[in-house]
Amino acid sequence: MTRPSSIDRIIDKRPHDLGGGFEVGRVLPFHARRMVGPFTFFDHMGPVDLAPGIPRQLDVRPHPHIGLSTVTYLYDGAMTHRDSLGYAQEIKPGEVNWMTAGSGITHSERFEYARAHGAHMHGIQAWVALPVEDEETDPSFHHHEGADLPTWDEAGVRGRLIAGSAMGMSAAVKTHSPLFYIHWDMDTGAGATLTAEHPERAIYVARGSAEVDGHRLLTGQMAVLNPGADVRVVADDAATVMALGGEPIGERFMFWNFVSSSKERLEQAKEDWRQGRMKLPVGDDEEYIPLPDPRPEPPAMS
Repeated sequence: MTRPSSIDRIIDKRPHDLGGGFEVGRVLPFHARRMVGPFTFFDHMGPVDLAPGIPRQLDVRPHPHIGLSTVTYLYDGAMTHRDSLGYAQEIKPGEVNWMTAGSGITHSERFEYARAHGAHMHGIQAWVALPVEDEETDPSFHHHEGADLPTWDEAGVRGRLIAGSAMGMSAAVKTHSPLFYIHWDMDTGAGATLTAEHPERAIYVARGSAEVDGHRLLTGQMAVLNPGADVRVVADDAATVMALGGEPIGERFMFWNFVSSSKERLEQAKEDWRQGRMKLPVGDDEEYIPLPDPRPEPPAMS
């Protein structure tokens, strides 16, 4: 099928082990498209069934971040977040954990509910890079649910605005640059329109399949859109679809869990973690993920 002019490129998720045997599908960063708006990172978790008693090595052990916000969003299952600010929060489907690393934070993500009860895990973790003037802001953590996240149910589409502003609505999540992040659950044949109000946009199919301006997207595929026109998304079969993007924020460099506009700042963060200068999460400070072996510096993301 010829790709419509509204689509710049299609990105397929690639398998990536988080280090303990829990595998995700990594979509961003991609070698030919490092960012969409301020979104620098997009991982699709599951779907996977975790049995009661799963080993702790499947958890994401304590690790550091700088220069970004992480946003964890689940369709199924539960995860427990702990961080160096002292927050401990279980996240459940339809809720948002928004953690701003800024000058530096550490956190862990544990499958405590699944370990006790078993769980069907399915969700997305994304990273949003901070503008240059906010890269060294104080770290913070916020949990959002219910009325903080506008929802709608119309013509076979159940939607939730996870963060940012779109379609005349705004979520309560504090963001540092213009962006949007939407979850659609779509019945077979149902459609939704993504407007052209943001210059950089992408559509990701997390379940089922959908047509984006007539081009079929399968589960695990992201369509990065060209600017300037509204785009129609129609579910071929029952589908879970994410829409995301916003204003570009300029050149970024990335090493492991660190994102910065400065290579020198990345080097400082590496040394801070290597030397143990970053406080570990409160209540989860007996293990951590070591700094990975050096690897070639990726190109700047923009």
